[in-house]
Amino acid sequence: MSKWETKFQKEGYTFDDVLLIPAESHVLPNDVDLRVQLAKNIRLNIPLMSASMDTVTDSTMAIAIARQGGLGVIHKNMSIAEQAEAVHKVKRSESGVIINPFFLTPSHKVQDAEDLMAKYRISGVPIVDDLETRHLVGILTNRDLRFISDYSILIDEVMTKEDLVTAPVGTSLKDAEAILQKHKIEKLPLVDDNGCLAGLITIKDIEKVIEFPNAAKDEHGRLLVAAAVGITSDTFERAKALLDAGADAIVIDTAHGHSAGVIRKIKEIRETFPDATLIAGNVATGEGTRA
Repeated sequence: MSKWETKFQKEGYTFDDVLLIPAESHVLPNDVDLRVQLAKNIRLNIPLMSASMDTVTDSTMAIAIARQGGLGVIHKNMSIAEQAEAVHKVKRSESGVIINPFFLTPSHKVQDAEDLMAKYRISGVPIVDDLETRHLVGILTNRDLRFISDYSILIDEVMTKEDLVTAPVGTSLKDAEAILQKHKIEKLPLVDDNGCLAGLITIKDIEKVIEFPNAAKDEHGRLLVAAAVGITSDTFERAKALLDAGADAIVIDTAHGHSAGVIRKIKEIRETFPDATLIAGNVATGEGTRA
């Protein structure tokens, strides 16, 4: 028999060949806890991460797995700007409270609002008097734009100005839901003591909290997401852009992590971003992990 014939295993098993025999159990389904502390700032509700491959994890996959309690790693086979935008999409996909909502001014054109709403798939935007002071003066929603045909006019001509419904900073989601239902609106701007825009709560985000109670989220109620970088000349530029976009962890993605070049690069990244959560791989041995 040739080496070629003996090279491959002659017998193997697949899922249908294995049966787990039931045994006596005193564990109730509600008692099962699959939560895992992946890092100091990352707690997952299921021990699952999606691979940083361009055929596996983009923003859509990252959102889906985070809603179930896991963590997606956005792949790096794209430009830095595109990858940062993918991270941004995940972080903005849902929030308990949107701490940095988009906003425009009355002097912007309706087309500006339409472009912003289409790009980020949102149905409205708060309007402030000035980009610096951010004093809330109105809100523009799809309802205001429903019968608009001339998108070159100013937002000031069509936005809702009167009887604005707002809430103070610190309003709970439960109280916000009651306010939204009472006034039959979908967006609740949060303002500080000076009437300046300080946040936003939407009915969609509240509904998502109810629909996905086990979602993996950060301290601000945003979905968790990681992003991959390689051992290349743009590693530091890419890592900074991803962290600025809100990535909760940077994954140093390489085929063989247990190599001198990779270990050296990891140390350099740690020195540059001392507070960032870093995940390095791939390694397959204890020695490689310790290195």
